[in-house]
Amino acid sequence: MSFDLNMLFAILLVIFLIWIIGKILLKPLKLVVKLLYNSLIGLILLLVINFLGAYIGFTIAINIVTVLVAGFLGIPGIILLLILQFILV
Repeated sequence: MSFDLNMLFAILLVIFLIWIIGKILLKPLKLVVKLLYNSLIGLILLLVINFLGAYIGFTIAINIVTVLVAGFLGIPGIILLLILQFILV
């Protein structure tokens, strides 16, 4: 069996396609991990706000929507939830 130039190009093409498919599959996974991390930080901030706000009678409900708002938007999301809580209550 001889190893010619066509075989080398075929091997390089397969390696390149595997690399491209790997990049495509890992990108959504990284996004999910980042969203989970940010949601965890948002949940911790909501818990801290609820703990400190309990002394003055101010709490924010902790549910999937508030955690995701805090996770997606970060500190501005927490401020948004605080403003909405003041307006709606």
